[in-house]
Amino acid sequence: MDSVDLRSDTVTWPTPAMRAAMAAAEVGDDVWGDDPTVQRLE
Repeated sequence: MDSVDLRSDTVTWPTPAMRAAMAAAEVGDDVWGDDPTVQRLE
């Protein structure tokens, strides 16, 4: 079984699927009110 070290973000690496999800994420500036994820959460 493989283990995952989650002690710090400096020792973890995103998987290719995680990188793809980050690249495809809709982002905006919350200060200006144009981040779609924050808008849905609010």
